[in-house]
Amino acid sequence: MNGAHDMGGMHGMGPIDTDPNDPLFHAEWDKRAFAITLALGFHGRWNIDTSRHARENRHPADYLGSSYYEIWFKGVERLAVETGLVSAEELATGEPAAISQTPPPDPARVAAILAKGASAKLDDDVPAKFNAGTKVRVLDITTPGHTRVPRYCRGRIGTIDRDHGVYVFPDTHAHGLGKKPQHCYSVRFGGRDLWGDAAPSNDTIYVDLWDDYLEAAP
Repeated sequence: MNGAHDMGGMHGMGPIDTDPNDPLFHAEWDKRAFAITLALGFHGRWNIDTSRHARENRHPADYLGSSYYEIWFKGVERLAVETGLVSAEELATGEPAAISQTPPPDPARVAAILAKGASAKLDDDVPAKFNAGTKVRVLDITTPGHTRVPRYCRGRIGTIDRDHGVYVFPDTHAHGLGKKPQHCYSVRFGGRDLWGDAAPSNDTIYVDLWDDYLEAAP
């Protein structure tokens, strides 16, 4: 979706903070927000792409006025209510109507999953539409749903740098429309292909893009 989260290439946002000593969590409640998001995800009522869309799909003033883990917590609150884990009243009062009898996940299993990461790579035998070195154009996609194609590269021409393999397609996966397995590529763009002559001539940007985002360039 074209939300406030898609900030790539926008002016007026200030410099990117690249402090190598920046802590993972700035407050104790940040850790709790992260832990709650992971714990509720183990119920299996949504997937990682649904979770991302719940964080992105916020009013711009709310999104830009919230810290990183505030956005995470607001997203998981929405999902918990929408999927029936809690009611809006329970969330507002902090008083659960009933104590869940769902056993907690095995700590060893949690540690193994966190160590592995949330890979969406698949073993499906799906043919690739493009090969390394192929010129491609990014489709000009506008959708109120979840998508992983940034605005700044839509309609631009780049080159397939490498094929990552077959992955879950996030645009359908986020909305319960299936995994739609397809190839995901690292697409190389020159800085001036994206930003014009104002960009340094030697800048190169790599964007991970799925088959359904691309077409062969003329």
